[in-house]
Amino acid sequence: MESRIINEDWQILVSLFPANWRELAKETKALNRKLRSFEDEESIMRTFFLHLANGYSLRETVTRAKLSGLAKVTDVALLKRLRCSENWLKALCLGLLRERGMIAPTTSEHSNVCLRLVDGTIVKEPGKTGRQWRIHYSIKLPDLQCDYFKLTQVKGEQAGESYKQFPVKQGDCIVGDRAYSTMQGISYLEQHHAYSLVRINSSSLNFYTNAQEAFNVLEKAVILQQAYQVGEWAVKLKKENGDFVSGRLCAIRKSQRSAEIAIKKIIKEANKRQRTVKPDTMEYAKYLIIFTTLPVEKFSLNTVLEWYRLRWQIELAFKRLKSLVSLGHLPKYDEQSSRAWLYGKLFVGLLVEKLMGYAGSLSPCGYCL
Repeated sequence: MESRIINEDWQILVSLFPANWRELAKETKALNRKLRSFEDEESIMRTFFLHLANGYSLRETVTRAKLSGLAKVTDVALLKRLRCSENWLKALCLGLLRERGMIAPTTSEHSNVCLRLVDGTIVKEPGKTGRQWRIHYSIKLPDLQCDYFKLTQVKGEQAGESYKQFPVKQGDCIVGDRAYSTMQGISYLEQHHAYSLVRINSSSLNFYTNAQEAFNVLEKAVILQQAYQVGEWAVKLKKENGDFVSGRLCAIRKSQRSAEIAIKKIIKEANKRQRTVKPDTMEYAKYLIIFTTLPVEKFSLNTVLEWYRLRWQIELAFKRLKSLVSLGHLPKYDEQSSRAWLYGKLFVGLLVEKLMGYAGSLSPCGYCL
């Protein structure tokens, strides 16, 4: 009875896979290794899910696979199978995103703004010398579903957090925290006719007035004396080629309590790194200051500030991934198997999102057959 229920549930899960998931196994050469202990692509994937979705170790996975009649395979052989399935798992993730129309190329103009939240998170292999990886992640509002991800190492060229890690199109509004407050990233969005909405890093951006004179942010911000008092100012950013990006600063004075917490955190971090805190840094901590290229005639000051508040949703998305699919721990010791494991975990996360979408809009027996 239990076996029949498990098989029925598996068929429901398979119905959510990309339609060509079997063909992708051949196209990505995931089956280059002889099947031997596996009957077909389905038995491989079901075994993978014991490891990826349930979080079983390789040794426990192969034991359960044997007892359930899925496969008779050693933990070493399963690791090798997972390693050679890296491109297959990645293609499955991209297939689910493509179903949503998130990564399909487009040349048409978009009149509506598409709000996207971006951020990065680090996962680490176990042990003191374990390798670290960064997942660049983007979710789309209002459905909070992932529309793009990218896997890079933590250090090296093109590995840092930047808007340039994400494909963008005309009409996108990309929301990022201070790590994305760079001239290169903002210029990249402007080149693609996308809007930026980013919390400023005072040490990485230099602002100018419309007359192309230096703009002192703090001199303007200090006029906001009351908690939650807001203000905005038209500014420009200078690109490497000498051209300017026009935008505006939107600021709000924090409450006394919020400012104290922020200052305390800054002092603690400075003491930890044995650094001296600059007076300007302490003053900046009293405000939330956003730079955006959204047109002022269509998007009010309050709208900009409210949209940045939504950025916390991507932090919650990371928390869900790390708790539901254990994305925060990377139990692999070589580069290829680490990437395969991460792509597998992301595939599970995307399936969970798709399953939740069905569950919220259809009856319990309303899955595609």
